[in-house]
Amino acid sequence: MFKLFTLSLKLNGFPIEKAKEKLNEILAVSEDDYADFLSARKSDIVNFHLENNSFYQNFVGKSTFEKWEEIPILKKIDFQRPLKERLSKGFSKRNIYINSTSGSSGDPLVFAKDKLCHAMIWANIMRRFAWYNIDCNRSFQARFYGMPLSFIANKKLRIKDFFSRRYRFNIFDLSFIGLEEIIKVFKKKKFDYINGYTSSIVLLAKHLKKRRLVLTKICPTLKACIVTSEMLFEEDKLLLEEYLGVPIINEYGAAELDIIAFQNPENKWQVNAETLFVEILDENDQPLPYGKEGRIVITSLYNKAHPFIRYEVGDYGVLDEKSTLKKPILKKLIGRTNDIAILPSGKTSPGMTFYSITKKLFGDDGNVKEFVIIQTKTDTFEIQYTSEMPLKKAEIKTIEKVFSDYLEPNLKYIFTRKGVLERGVSGKLKQFVSLVN
Repeated sequence: MFKLFTLSLKLNGFPIEKAKEKLNEILAVSEDDYADFLSARKSDIVNFHLENNSFYQNFVGKSTFEKWEEIPILKKIDFQRPLKERLSKGFSKRNIYINSTSGSSGDPLVFAKDKLCHAMIWANIMRRFAWYNIDCNRSFQARFYGMPLSFIANKKLRIKDFFSRRYRFNIFDLSFIGLEEIIKVFKKKKFDYINGYTSSIVLLAKHLKKRRLVLTKICPTLKACIVTSEMLFEEDKLLLEEYLGVPIINEYGAAELDIIAFQNPENKWQVNAETLFVEILDENDQPLPYGKEGRIVITSLYNKAHPFIRYEVGDYGVLDEKSTLKKPILKKLIGRTNDIAILPSGKTSPGMTFYSITKKLFGDDGNVKEFVIIQTKTDTFEIQYTSEMPLKKAEIKTIEKVFSDYLEPNLKYIFTRKGVLERGVSGKLKQFVSLVN
C-alpha cells in the first residue's frame, strides 16, 4: 500500500526520514551512558534558547546557570503574548508547525514547533503505535476527537483525515440515535483501531453494554483502542475491554509538547524519555525522588522554534520507584493542579478524586450515563448528569452523606439532570470544574 501518511508529512516539509534516524540514535544510547547524554541535550536546548530567543532571555534574566534546578519554571500564563514574540531567530510561520491547545485547563495557548521536532514526535508516535501492530500508513483509525462544524474547515479536516488513514466521528452528538449511527459505520468499515477522548469512547461502550453488543463482533478487524486527553478510571477500562473487545491503551500527552506517557505492552505507563525530560517537583520547585507525588514539569529537548523548558503542564503525578533516566515509568497521574475544590474550612480536595467517588456512588445499573461536578461556591456543588431516569431521593441522600464524610459537613449539593452535557469546543468533557477563585 502507498504510504500516504508518510508522504503527507514529507509534502508538508516535515523531514520524517531524518527524524527516524535521529530517534534511532537516541534509542541506541545505553542505560549507562544515558545520564551524560541527557545532561548534554538539556544543556544544548537551554543554551540555544538563551542565545537565540529574546522572549526566553528576558524571562530567565541571565545568560548562564550552574545547576539545572536554578532554571525558572515556565507556565502557560507566561506565554500569553503574540506567537511571533516567542519564536527563536531564524523561525517564522514559513518554517514551523503552528497549533493551539484546547484551553480545557483555562489557558488556551498558540504554540510552535520546528519541523524536525514535529517530525521526531511523529516518528516516536509511529514507533509506540507499532508496539500494538498499528501502522500509521496502513492501519485504519476510528477517530473520536472534536472537529469544526463549519463547512470549509470541516472539509479541510476530512481531507487531512483521509491522508492520515482515519475516519472522524461526530462526538458532539452522542445521543441514542448518534451512537446507533456510529455502530452502523463500524459495521461498514474495516477499522484497525480506535483513538480518541476517553469520555466519548466510554459512552459508546455503555451504549454497547445496553444493547448487549461487543464491538469486535460488529467490526472483527478492530484490534486496539487508544484513549487520551481525559482521565481513564479502572472501572471504565474494564468496561471498555469487555464491550469493545480489544486491549485498551492509555495515552497521556500535551499538544504543545508530545506524547508524555504511553502504556507499553507490559501494562506500564512508559514516559517519553526520547524527546522529553519529565520532572516531578515539590511546591518549592525542587525535584522529588521517584515514588513521591508532585507537579509535572517537562522540557522539550528538540524544539528550537519555541522554548518549552521546565514547563509546568498543570498536572500532578508520581514516577515509579523502578524508573530510570532512559525508561521512566509514570506510576500515577492525579489530575490538574487547577482542578481543586476549596472548602469553607480551608480544606482542599483534588477534584478528580471527588469525581471518582461520585462515579462509584452512581453504581453500575447503567442509569447515569455521564456527569460533571461544578463547584459554584465554596460550600456549593452542582452535579450535572444525564440519565434514563432521574436519581431517586434515597440515592441523592446517600451521595450527600458520603460527600459530607469525605469533604466536610454542611455543604450544599444541587443535582441537575440534563439531556446532554456541555462539552468544550474541542469536544472534551471537563469532569470537574471549580468556579471558586
